[in-house]
Amino acid sequence: MNTIIEHLTGMHTITDQVIAMDFLNVAKSGVRNYAMAATEAGTPEIKAVLIRQLDEAIDMHESIVTYMIGRNWYHPWNLEEQYKFDLQSIETALNAPNL
Repeated sequence: MNTIIEHLTGMHTITDQVIAMDFLNVAKSGVRNYAMAATEAGTPEIKAVLIRQLDEAIDMHESIVTYMIGRNWYHPWNLEEQYKFDLQSIETALNAPNL
């Protein structure tokens, strides 16, 4: 979307939120996949590599969560607040102009 139009419609913030949430979901998937792969590793060397990558994936997940919490886009310890935020995001997306 054009940067000027994004700012006029307020969509620039939503775009950042959507990208961050997608990134968080990919990070969660990576953590899960590395954990499963480590339990299925055929050799101790492969398992060690996978565990190292799992640790890095967990650190990445933590960084993304910290970033999103700092921007008030994610409320992992307050489900009621997160639910309200999600509903507001849905409402904003539904009311966005068709460009």
